[in-house]
Formats: sequence, structure tokens, C-alpha cells
Amino acid sequence: MKVFNSVFIAFMLLSFTSLGQYYPDFEWQRKSAQSLKMNQILLDSAVSIASKNENSVNRDLRVAIIEAFSREPNFEILGKTKDRGGPAGLIVKDGYIVAKWGDINRVDMTFSVAKSYLSTVAGLALDRNLIHDIDDKVYEYVWDGTFDGIHNQKITWNHLLTQSSDWSGQQFGLYDWADRPPREGGVDDWRARELHEPGTHYKYNDVRVNVLAYSLLQVWRKSLPQVLKEEIMDPIGASTTWRWLGYHNSYVNVDGLQVQSVSGGGHFGGGIFINTLDHARFGMLFLRNGKWKDQQLISNEWVESVQESSEAKPDYGYLWWNNSQESWEGVSKEVYYAAGFGGNYIIIDKENDLLVVTRWIDNSKIDDVMRLLQQSVK
Repeated sequence: MKVFNSVFIAFMLLSFTSLGQYYPDFEWQRKSAQSLKMNQILLDSAVSIASKNENSVNRDLRVAIIEAFSREPNFEILGKTKDRGGPAGLIVKDGYIVAKWGDINRVDMTFSVAKSYLSTVAGLALDRNLIHDIDDKVYEYVWDGTFDGIHNQKITWNHLLTQSSDWSGQQFGLYDWADRPPREGGVDDWRARELHEPGTHYKYNDVRVNVLAYSLLQVWRKSLPQVLKEEIMDPIGASTTWRWLGYHNSYVNVDGLQVQSVSGGGHFGGGIFINTLDHARFGMLFLRNGKWKDQQLISNEWVESVQESSEAKPDYGYLWWNNSQESWEGVSKEVYYAAGFGGNYIIIDKENDLLVVTRWIDNSKIDDVMRLLQQSVK
């Protein structure tokens, strides 16, 4: 019995840091709103909005993707898709689950939330000195022709991470100019467009994000899902159910092995498929400045960097969004978040030690949810 008690005490101590912060183990502990000094009425109102306002995208996500992007020239789905579930989510305060709704164990596509995971793999490469400086030219690391040409040779890791590279080319059969083209003009106009100086012009573009993923694969020399699993997901206690996928034609030779270059979103299918609880563990790592219990998994410097405004778009950093421009009115400017098509969010509110994960919420309601939650802790 004494041995059992000693093991139990040691196990419990591992759930806390020296600062007394709680971290979940296999089971994530819950606490009441009252015990965490939250207003129950405001909390319930936030949960009600999140759970009752479902995003309008078709639950057959293959159909939803085609409906959203079929105007793009020669658009086709190259990666796996999966029918989605209904609204789900978690609210975490001081490390404890204070509210949840929907099926938080269901694995779903998460679209561009995957970009923030990709950003993390880039941060790890900097931490390990695989990339020496964020402002290094990418062609110095990837010399297979991907960054050939006067324009592309100017592109840095910073530019790719802030979606301001204006990289020009084709990868896995996808052309940069065909991804979310302007409303005006036609194919000939889009192909012949004038290129912007890297770093000066923001353009949300999944082809270029996939170029970043491919470039990081060349740096790590092993699959990015393996890097994420070993460096982040296993240490934070994530489940074994998540997957990170590319396209049927995105396998490349890495030191004699065929490795899939993954996608930074679900625009063409693929990307990260994951449950809500695993999203929350990932979000909590950032809420805790890259530290999990007594391990600094990713540097505090990187966590701070992803929150900074980019020159080309102040409310966007290294593949993370921020509220510096108060696009969410009445919500703290310090909040930053990962966001994906269909109302998928991981929201970090460090000021209030608050973490919010939503799946399939009506995008127009997310600021209401955050306002209520921030009011609930005052």
C-alpha cells in the first residue's frame, strides 16, 4: 500500500509544474466555473452560442470543398476528405476543462488550422538550428529548382511563414496563380500577373503553404508527421488517432525513401485530421509558452514570434492569426489563434489563462463567444 501511495503521489506531482500550473495526463480534469471564479451564466451563454450555431458548410466535406473552390482553374481534390460531425468544442481555464460540447473525441478535418501545426515544425527546425535564421533565403536550403529564378530566390522562410512570398510556380500539379484567383480577369491575366516583392504583399495561398511544407521536409529529411509526433504530440499526451496527410501525387524521394509531402490545409483535400481534445493539448502547449510540465518542447521565443504582426498583414503572423487589429470587437488585442475553413479554431488568451477550441461553428459567432468568455472571468 505504501508503494502504491508513493507512486500515486509522484504521478499527481507530475501533473503540475514548479509554478503550480496544472497539465493534463491521460484524463483531463474538470473544474466548475465557480471554483475557477468564472461567471456561470456568461459561460453557459458562450457554450450555447457555440453549440447551437453550426457552420453552413456541407457535412460531406468533399462537396463543401468543391462548392467553395470549384471556380479555380482545373480545380481537383488530390487528398483524402472525410464527412464532418456537428459542432463540438472545449473551454479550458487555468488548465482545467470548464465546459465542453459535442463529440470531442471525433476525428475531423481541420483545414487551415493545420497551418499552425506546420508553423510549429518550422519553429522546431529553428530551435534545432536546422534553419539558421528566419530571414535566410530558402533556396540556400532547397536547391532542387523549387526556388529557381530571380524572384523566387529572394524568398525567405519569413516570407513563406507570413504568406507574403508571392512564390511563383507549380507543385504537385497545382499552380500558385490558380489558387483563389482574383474575381476580375481570366487565366491569361492571372498567369501574366506582375509579381510583388517578397514580404510586401499578403496573399492567402495553399500552394505556397505546401511549398513551405515541402521545403521543411527537405530540411528535416524525414516526414513532417513523424517530426510532429515525436517532438510535440507524443510529449503532450495526444491520442494516436490524428493524421497528417498530403496528396496521392505528393510522394517525393528523401534519401532513397518515398515520403509524402504533407498539405498545410484541406483546400485540395488532405491536411490534419484530428479530434478536439488533441487540438486542446496543442493549444495548451502554446498557452504555456511552449512548455509541457518540465519540458520546453518548443522555445518561448518561437511562441512569442508567432504572435507578432507581419509587415504585409498586421493581423497575421507565422501562420497564426492575431486580434491586434480588433477584427473581433470587444475581445482583447492580445488574443491569437489558429483558424480553418468551416469554423475550426484554437484560440489562445494568455491574459486570462483561457483556451478555446471550436469545431464547425458559424464564423460570425466566434467573436460573440470570446466576448462572453472574457467577460465571464472579470
